[in-house]
Amino acid sequence: MLSKLDRALFFQEQALTLRAARQQVLAGNIANADTPHYKARDFVFATALQRALSNRGSEAVRLATTSPRHLAGSGDVAPTAMLYRQPGQASADGNTVEMDVERSQLAENSIFYEAGLTFLSGQLRTLSSALQGQ
Repeated sequence: MLSKLDRALFFQEQALTLRAARQQVLAGNIANADTPHYKARDFVFATALQRALSNRGSEAVRLATTSPRHLAGSGDVAPTAMLYRQPGQASADGNTVEMDVERSQLAENSIFYEAGLTFLSGQLRTLSSALQGQ
């Protein structure tokens, strides 16, 4: 039963996780708008979602150990390949953050995140009413 619920909600879970990760990347770009030589970064959401859905994004990174007393652990991997954003106009200090672009991407991502939450809430309400037999 739980595996069926997990499968039903897997897409939205992955989409919301990637939207949250992208929000952090965009916020990092905005936070570094005045940092000399900072290169704005982003990732292609559709590619990252496709990778996550095909389970290729869940590969764990094995940490190298040089002593038997080291913990094996696993490292966190980025949701997808991070890309550098190409600026429309070069900055004198080498910074590639364009605030208008970052703000619009942040707003767009926020709207899609809220839409995903709304859709997920609807799915959960539907599943809940189906389980209750109403």
